[in-house]
Amino acid sequence: MDLSTARGRRLHATAALSFDAIRTELEVPQAFSAGVLADAQDSLSRGPRGEREPLALPFVTIDPPQSMDLDQALHIERTADGYLVHYAIADVAAFVRPGAAMDNEAWARGVTLYSPDTRTPLYPPQLSEDGASLLPDKDRPALVWVFTLDEAGEPTAVEFTRRLVRSVAKLDYAGVQVDFDKSAAHPSIGPLAELGPILVQQARGRGAIELPIPDQEVVLAADGSWRLSFRAQLPVERWNAQISLLTGRCAAQMMLAAGIGLLRTLPVADQHAVAGLRRVAISLGIDWPAEVSPGQILSTVDGSTPREAAFIDEAAGLLRGSGYTAFEGLVPNQTEHAGVGAPYAHVTAPLRRLADRYVNEVCLSIQERREVQDWAAHRLPDLPAAMTAGNRRDNGLERACLDATEAAILSNRLGEVFEGVVVEIDDSGAKSATVVLSDLAVRAKCSGTALELGMTVRVMVAEADVATRTVRLVVAP
Repeated sequence: MDLSTARGRRLHATAALSFDAIRTELEVPQAFSAGVLADAQDSLSRGPRGEREPLALPFVTIDPPQSMDLDQALHIERTADGYLVHYAIADVAAFVRPGAAMDNEAWARGVTLYSPDTRTPLYPPQLSEDGASLLPDKDRPALVWVFTLDEAGEPTAVEFTRRLVRSVAKLDYAGVQVDFDKSAAHPSIGPLAELGPILVQQARGRGAIELPIPDQEVVLAADGSWRLSFRAQLPVERWNAQISLLTGRCAAQMMLAAGIGLLRTLPVADQHAVAGLRRVAISLGIDWPAEVSPGQILSTVDGSTPREAAFIDEAAGLLRGSGYTAFEGLVPNQTEHAGVGAPYAHVTAPLRRLADRYVNEVCLSIQERREVQDWAAHRLPDLPAAMTAGNRRDNGLERACLDATEAAILSNRLGEVFEGVVVEIDDSGAKSATVVLSDLAVRAKCSGTALELGMTVRVMVAEADVATRTVRLVVAP
C-alpha cells in the first residue's frame, strides 16, 4: 500500500469519528431549556445588580484564541518595592438570581464540559460568552482582587471589591509568549515576565508539586481529520496560572481566618507513596537527594527522555484524592492542597465552575465585614457533591474522547509496528504496561514480557475498536 492510500485510510477513519454518541452515553446536556434561556435573557435585559465605580485601568485577558468565556482580566505594575496586581474576575452573581432557572441548571451541570468539537457551557452563551464575559472594549461588572506584593512575591496587602472594568485587548498564550520572547509584551502585563518566575520559585519553596506533563489534545487538522498531539505548556501559561493560584491562596486564607468558606483540598502524599516514587527514581537512574522534596525534584525534569517521561507519569500518583471541603465555624482538619503547597480555593473561573461564584461572594462579604448572604452561605455544604459530580463527568468525557480518537487513528493500522516508551507498569506485574507512542501522541495498554519502566519498546497494534474505544498493543516479535 503506497503512502497516499495509507493517508487516505487514516483520514477516513478519523473524519468519520463522532463525539455525539459519547456525549449521549455520558448524559452531557445538549442544549439549554427555553426557561433557562429566557432567564438568561431577562438577566441581561435587567443588567447587573448593584452600583459600582469604574476602575480606569487597561486590563487585558490571556486565553486560548478561540475562547469567548473570559473569566479573568489582568493588570500588573512594577513598584519601587515590588508589584501591584489587579485581577478582575467576571461577576456572575451580578446576573444569576439564586433559585431561578439559570441557577438551577448550573447546579445540575457543575462545570463547563469540553469536547474536541464543542463545549457545553455552565451558563447560556449569551451570558457566559457575551454579557458577563470580560470581552475587549466592553464595560463589564467584575470582582477585582488587588494584591500588593513585595520583591519576593509575598502579599503585603489584599483588597477585594466590586468594580466596573474594561479590557483593552484579548490576548492568547502563543502570541503573548512571542511578545515576551521579543521583549515586546503588552504594557499591562510586562512585569509578568519578572513576577511569574518569582511565584514559580516561591511555590517550589512551599513544596508545591507541578507535573511537567505535556497535554494530550485532540485537534482538528486542516484536512478535516482528528489528530492527537502532545502540547507542552508555555512559560507564560505557568506564569499566568501562578496569578490565579495566588488569588486562590489569598481567598483561602481570608476564609480560614473568618471561619466560613469552601476549600479545594488535596492531601499530602503519604510517606509510603513518596518512598515508592524514590524507588522508581533509583530504577530509572534519576538522582534524587534525600533532602530534596518531590516538587523540587520534579522541577528538574521535563520529560524529554524516556526515563524522565516515565518518572513524571509515576509521580502523578502523588496528586490523587482532590476534593472540596465546606466549613463554617470550626476549621476543617484538612486545609492544604498538596499541589499548591498551601490552603487554596477556586475563585477565578466563575463562568466555568459553579463553586467560584459562591466562594467569591463569601470573600466579598468578609472583605466588607458583613454577613455572608443567605443564598451563598446556605448552599456551601452542597457544593462538594455538585462539584465532584461535575468534575467526574468532565474527566470521563475527556478520557472517552481521547480513547475514541486513539482507536480511530489506529483502526486502519492493525499489525503495524511502532516505537514506544513504557511509562507505567500495571499492578499485575511486568506482563502489562502503559506505553506512549510519541509520534502519534497515543497512550495505550500493552502486553508482553519483561517490560520495564522507562524502556523503549517496539509494539504492534493488535486491536483498535472505535465503538468500544479500545486499543491494545503487544510487544512486537
